[in-house]
Amino acid sequence: MYALQADPPSIAVAVTTAGALLLVAFVIGLVGNAVARRLSNPVSKYRLLYGGVLLPFALVAYVVFRSMGFGPALLGSALATDASLVGGLVADFLELLAAGFVGLAAYAPTVRGVREARDIDLSTPRALARMARWVLGVSVLATLVLVPLEGGSSTLATMALLAAFVVVVQVAAPWVIPLLRSTRRPTDAAAERLDALRERAALTVRDARVLETDSEETASATVRGPPGYRRLFVTSTFLDALDDETAAALLAIQAGRLRARVLARTMATVLAAAVPLFVLFEDAGPALPLLGASVAAVLGGLLLTRRGVQAADDVAAERIGPDAVAAALERYAAVHGMEPSRRRVPNPLSRTPALGDRIDRLRAQATAE
Repeated sequence: MYALQADPPSIAVAVTTAGALLLVAFVIGLVGNAVARRLSNPVSKYRLLYGGVLLPFALVAYVVFRSMGFGPALLGSALATDASLVGGLVADFLELLAAGFVGLAAYAPTVRGVREARDIDLSTPRALARMARWVLGVSVLATLVLVPLEGGSSTLATMALLAAFVVVVQVAAPWVIPLLRSTRRPTDAAAERLDALRERAALTVRDARVLETDSEETASATVRGPPGYRRLFVTSTFLDALDDETAAALLAIQAGRLRARVLARTMATVLAAAVPLFVLFEDAGPALPLLGASVAAVLGGLLLTRRGVQAADDVAAERIGPDAVAAALERYAAVHGMEPSRRRVPNPLSRTPALGDRIDRLRAQATAE
């Protein structure tokens, strides 16, 4: 928690800093939107913009807010008279929420470009409202996590808490996702269809929920939760825009991801990269070797994750057929306005192989049969 005796900056400085970051974020969004919409395969470029620029900038904003004491500055004298736990919780929440709105300011100018690139009926107010709900929910959850991570814990204890948090978040995902996004139970007809598709794909889950994405036209499926209580989340567009052959193949890929433990590989990568950084921040070892170990953990973990994705494709191909899985990926790309990209050299910073490379690999398997 914050040291209550520390002097935070004035509220004027805090508000000015927040305003400056919001303005910079908006400009970054404008520039990124202008660049992405003019490049080939703009949908993929927008995804790269979100993950490679906008999200990191929001994290930088959080570091700025955190280091300057933005939360205590807004609370002012109220923090000095409040209990340590409550005051610290509110301060943490304000900083996380402010960083989230910085990200939202960067996201806002891109909505129109995404709408034009994908030719979908997605209004900017609706998109921002959905994103704001997600930001609010994540801010609340992250605030609750910061409590045990603070308070002078040892490095070992902090790393253990971080690992426990990552695991708990994944275990609780079936209940957390409905808090962050609009979901509903599938209708009787949709439930019967999903049951048939899951049986064909050999995907075992306890139940399913539909994510409302009509205006976004995002056709995706994902499985979250611990063994014994895995929940399938499919978007409404997944049910409406995909035929049974395509939907079954995409669900088979999800079954393959579970078998290959793709999500576990990603989680392990995050934790393996974080351990050397924690040791580095505690000045408990040489900086360059620790930084190198963290980078190596990231690159190695991403390589294992990419191989896990390929293994998932193989599982789906064995169940459905490689041609059918390749066609499903092509249909997925078409629904999202994407042109499957291909790379001579795999991107070492990507969690998945290029979509075009995955399709070509499956086509080669079909030819070899």
